[in-house]
Amino acid sequence: MNVLLEKLRALAREDQILLDEPMSRHTTFRVGGPADVFFMPESAEQLTGAIEAAEAGGIPWMVVGNGSNLLVLDKGIRGLVIGLGEGFAAIARVGNTLTAWAGASLARVSAYAQASGLSGLEFASGIPGTLGGGCAMNAGAYGGQLSDCLIDAEVYLDGRVQTLTNAEMAMGYRTTRPLREGGIVLSARFALTPDDPEAIAGRMRELNARRRDKQPLNYPSAGSTFKRPEGYFAGALIEQAGLKGRAVRGAQVSEKHAGFIVRTGEADAADILALIHIVQDEVKARFGVTLEPEVRIVGEA
Repeated sequence: MNVLLEKLRALAREDQILLDEPMSRHTTFRVGGPADVFFMPESAEQLTGAIEAAEAGGIPWMVVGNGSNLLVLDKGIRGLVIGLGEGFAAIARVGNTLTAWAGASLARVSAYAQASGLSGLEFASGIPGTLGGGCAMNAGAYGGQLSDCLIDAEVYLDGRVQTLTNAEMAMGYRTTRPLREGGIVLSARFALTPDDPEAIAGRMRELNARRRDKQPLNYPSAGSTFKRPEGYFAGALIEQAGLKGRAVRGAQVSEKHAGFIVRTGEADAADILALIHIVQDEVKARFGVTLEPEVRIVGEA
């Protein structure tokens, strides 16, 4: 680990490197034990240099955005965690094409498009993730998804930075080639449509009002806890199983939307994970349907 730290310090400033950093500060669930090393790169060179240094030392590594789709277990994460945030969050427009880097929040990317009079990303305005994570999982909402307007993405994959077209990204429902093969989306370009900024803003307000009305945004969560099983809706199955409001300490199946597990009080990652397993077991027993977590579960219990 000392060799890794030396290499990171040669790449970046000391304030970009945090030791024993609580992951509760970097997840929307606000739980999670410490990461051995938390590194915040500000360029693709710093990011790839950190990965190469970790791999050379046999140290495990992972990349996170704002942790909006992440459950970090209570003993934390061994090795290197690379956090893509504000130092990796540039956005630019050329004509009707918008380019955004991985650390930019989807809310900020959609707001930038709106202010530029470009339509196509309204659905993303309320999604809490970053561009990198969102693009890697083909985030979507209210009938739209990033694959609808993606031109291409710059991706770190197979040990090198490469540009993948929309087709090469092989984007499906909450999946892409980088996600399946362990790649990292560094930036992406989107083809958007000119429109009146106020008309775009109106559509964004309408979608966000629908989101506030239906989703438990007043509690910490990681968004939709489970993927949509083929032919069903996860929230409906959970509600029909009588699980709305079921709790393990301060972890609860939301009473507003059963597709969400929320923290209503003192709960650690073990409580949330226990509730995930309860929901999976009871839905499987009642309906024969296996619910697959959409939330990424990482770290040591």
